[in-house]
Amino acid sequence: MLLLSLDSFISRKLNKISDFHIIRNFFKGISRLGDGIFWYALMIFILILDELHRSIPIIIHMALAGLTGSLLYKYLKKRTSRPRPYQIDSQIKNQGKVIDHFSFPSGHTLHAVIFSMIAISYYPIFLYPLIIITILIGFSRIILGLHYPSDIIFAVFLGFLIVKTYDTFNFFGFVQF
Repeated sequence: MLLLSLDSFISRKLNKISDFHIIRNFFKGISRLGDGIFWYALMIFILILDELHRSIPIIIHMALAGLTGSLLYKYLKKRTSRPRPYQIDSQIKNQGKVIDHFSFPSGHTLHAVIFSMIAISYYPIFLYPLIIITILIGFSRIILGLHYPSDIIFAVFLGFLIVKTYDTFNFFGFVQF
């Protein structure tokens, strides 16, 4: 009960700043990048940046971890059926595009963590830009009224767990993770 109260309080406060047109549009743009556009562009950039024998396994690593993330978050959304903040709290406005009906966990944040961690592990120079975009994507989902902070926090944890699982077990020996 305390978590839901804290989640709702933070969601209302962050969603309130979306009343400002420029802030709302900025975070809509950030959220749109998190739909996949940014991550696909990053993969293409990696293909261009590096030699194929090195970049292809990195792209496979990203794709497999991303697919795992998609399967897990869709399963969790269906099982938990947690409504989005704007559906429960009339003070929270839906300021973004809704992809599915449920809130928990944030797929945008999950994939941002997965793709960022993998890219940074191969290309440490991407550290600061990818951390910034990942944080902004997470905040965008709360500011736009689409997720609670706990949806974001769990997605970060799950993304980290997925990447570390692939790193630890290296399920596909031909790809050097």
